[in-house]
Amino acid sequence: MSQIVSKPTNPATAALIVAAGQGLRAGQAVPKQFALWRGKPVVRHSAEALAAAGCDPILVVIPEGSEGLAREALAGIAVRLTVGGASRQESVRLGLEALAADAPERVLIHDAARPLIPAAVIARLHRALDDYAAAIPVLAVVDSLAHASGALMGQPARREDLRRVQTPQAFRFAPILAAHRAWQSASNAGDDAQVAQAAGMDVALVEGDETLHKLTYAADFAPARPPIRIGTGYDVHRLEAGEVLWLCGVRIAHTHGLSGHSDADVAIHALVDALLGAIGAGDIGQHFPPSDPQWKGAASDRFLAHAAMLVAQAGYALANADVTIICEAPKIGPHREAMRARLAQILGVDIASISVKATTTERLGFTGRAEGIAAQAAVSLVLT
Repeated sequence: MSQIVSKPTNPATAALIVAAGQGLRAGQAVPKQFALWRGKPVVRHSAEALAAAGCDPILVVIPEGSEGLAREALAGIAVRLTVGGASRQESVRLGLEALAADAPERVLIHDAARPLIPAAVIARLHRALDDYAAAIPVLAVVDSLAHASGALMGQPARREDLRRVQTPQAFRFAPILAAHRAWQSASNAGDDAQVAQAAGMDVALVEGDETLHKLTYAADFAPARPPIRIGTGYDVHRLEAGEVLWLCGVRIAHTHGLSGHSDADVAIHALVDALLGAIGAGDIGQHFPPSDPQWKGAASDRFLAHAAMLVAQAGYALANADVTIICEAPKIGPHREAMRARLAQILGVDIASISVKATTTERLGFTGRAEGIAAQAAVSLVLT
């Protein structure tokens, strides 16, 4: 029986990643293409995406003397390396020349500083190459534009006629190699579409993607902050005679109180841990060590206010907090609204954002034997 072998969707396509610049504006210790971004070197993101899209070979054009950095950044990916030139256009030409010996039918030329490449953009480029020798991804301009006349506004520009140009840019290999060989302009080409157009090639426009954002400045390398963060906390304290019972910042009359270095408000302690956990700031013991005498007998609302301040400094606000108190006694129901109000006051939020509830363990375990009280808390934070 003959075996059916699926054919590649696209013609033989090479990828050329331009990573030969110094990236000085990004303020990194190494050229930005080799700096870490979202856990990987910048250039590795696009190399992996192009490999997943079936590009073979993948050639990376690098600065002179950076082969070690490049091999470390691209370890495990089948890539070729070549040294670039004094300008972007020259670097691309040198890269194309390095591919010419076993010339592919098509080539995707991509700037390493654009680490994310949606597969849908690559698919649109390939479809366009069925009819044109060149295709580039673009986005509409949404802002009003004007020419500058020194420090003054000049004539307005028609944004309807303008597009933001991205990479990867796709070409049939032979024409783009010829276009780069024929490039005579003394000025540097901003991209390969300009070189293609100068050689008389029609350049098709396809829809780009905002995720193809170019990393340029130090701020682009700031850690990405998720819009929502979640944290949980859990704490336990022993019940002892002669102690005062504090829960959620409210003093409750009871036969026993909770024992601890501070006022042992187990519910607030769990909530503090949830807030600190949500922003990756450790736990209550790191910020208020029980070995430190200054916290002996301290009111736990101070701990909660401190955690709330750290949340705000991290750029987040509390969306909601849910606290569960686990005990046989005292009854929490009669104090629930006072607890919610006190927590909302300390945290500076509306009471609707605070939930306090209680449960028992059906007289099982240390809480069931009234030896102690446990509490757990969950919080969600939103980016401000």
